[in-house]
Amino acid sequence: MFEPKIVCFYCKWCTYSGADLAGTSRMKYLPNGVVIKTMCSSRIDPQHVLDAFAKGADGVLIGGCHYGDCHYVTGNHQTYRRVEMLKKMLPSFGIDPARFRLEWISAAEAGKLVHVINEFTEQIRALGSGIPIAR
Repeated sequence: MFEPKIVCFYCKWCTYSGADLAGTSRMKYLPNGVVIKTMCSSRIDPQHVLDAFAKGADGVLIGGCHYGDCHYVTGNHQTYRRVEMLKKMLPSFGIDPARFRLEWISAAEAGKLVHVINEFTEQIRALGSGIPIAR
């Protein structure tokens, strides 16, 4: 059975802390995500996402703070704009935009994180493998 590889870029202040809460609460979720902690979701350059796909990721998930809760005030606004631009560009690289997802998950939303990672893993599993990027 195909097991997707998902690269997860999580904001240190919110989503990563939510993942930490899920772990300390012993919540179970699919182990397909490899987490990369960033200081802010706005620090994720579109090239990081493209590199993840180029290096074999089947999906990429970005997790950041809700609007109004960003430690850096407007970092998540920048993230949203970049993600929308990148979603429009992905097909030109042969990547289905459904393989790329942005979610706002706070430090207190461990349950939401579990739901999102499980749902996204199943979505990527249904799409199958095979990102056609030249390496």
